Amino acid sequence: MAVNGNNISTTNRHPHNRNKGANPSPNLRPNLRLVAWEVTRNCNLSCIHCRASSTKGPYSGELDTMASFRLLDQIAEVGSPIVILTGGEPLLRQDIFKIAKYGTDKGLKMVMAPNGTLITKKYAAKMADSGIKRISISLDGATKKSHDSFRGVNGAFESAIRGINLVKEAGIEFQINTTITKTNIDQIPKIQELAIKLGAVAHHIFLLVPTGRGKYIVDQEISADEYERTLNWFYDQREKTPLQLKATCAPHYYRILRQRAKKEGKSVSFKTHGLDAVTRGCLGGTGFCFISHTGVVQPCGFLHLNCGDITLTSFADIWNNSDIFLSLRDFDKLKGKCGRCEYKKVCGGCRARAYEATGDYLGEEPLCSYQPGSGSISTTGRQ
Repeated sequence: MAVNGNNISTTNRHPHNRNKGANPSPNLRPNLRLVAWEVTRNCNLSCIHCRASSTKGPYSGELDTMASFRLLDQIAEVGSPIVILTGGEPLLRQDIFKIAKYGTDKGLKMVMAPNGTLITKKYAAKMADSGIKRISISLDGATKKSHDSFRGVNGAFESAIRGINLVKEAGIEFQINTTITKTNIDQIPKIQELAIKLGAVAHHIFLLVPTGRGKYIVDQEISADEYERTLNWFYDQREKTPLQLKATCAPHYYRILRQRAKKEGKSVSFKTHGLDAVTRGCLGGTGFCFISHTGVVQPCGFLHLNCGDITLTSFADIWNNSDIFLSLRDFDKLKGKCGRCEYKKVCGGCRARAYEATGDYLGEEPLCSYQPGSGSISTTGRQ
């Protein structure tokens, strides 16, 4: 797990992200659990919701192989998080398996987020050999027509299914990710059924964050009430499916989980609710961060705030001392009803949606119908 921040060098600190007060309180330096690293912004698809507006590129400033190794060295100095090799399309990097193997040898838990269309039998074997523990592949429709429309390329669905079968044959576990919009909200149960049929170990749902190309489909964003109903439905699946379920970019789920458990007379613990009991909604800057293809560190891929540049400043210094990260870890700084909410420590609202809506990353989450102090929620109209 993460080492104590006092044992980490803080030389060459980025002047715009320096903590100008006393040494941060230990509770502002939580364990680094997840790092999503955009190893490339190049992509062979043109997904309508893409946060990075990725295309075939090329993009300048991408970290080369040696810079990538140095980054992994620095991450390993902070802890042993899961490192998500994402993009763009990570398989478009010729050195991707060298990078994965290097991270594995450093003791990091390496996973990958390809779109599935470029996976071959050879690539699947290289994933296994380099120590990739899991991959995630997005299915945003239960049928070829719906998925291909979402992904912007004909044949994307069939190619993703083929890729899934190849990694399964190579002995690598996989999860299905689904971004929920108005166009596919009615298909979520069928996508979950497909995930089970394919042999996935998990299904992660993502609620659209209107950044990148996602801004241009903001009219497809579901409403706060639809959001609430969908997350209640998702909660109901916990004991109905063999899949591990996780709601991402949907922090309200962790409020709903506790409200529903209370209503059912259940306690929330690791034994009863697994990892959902020991995590929180928005992890941006608290247990998770994103690193761009050029080395800029952000709270998450959707929240475009420069917290430091690993080509100028050590990753440990950025993680431990960025003013933005320290603010995100102080839940008392949340504003509006998020700041007043009794669930702010387990939810926190989506900081990226707040930023897009208000220009303030500590502002009120715009897609939340819950009023602080109103007690248990209604579950009528559940999917």
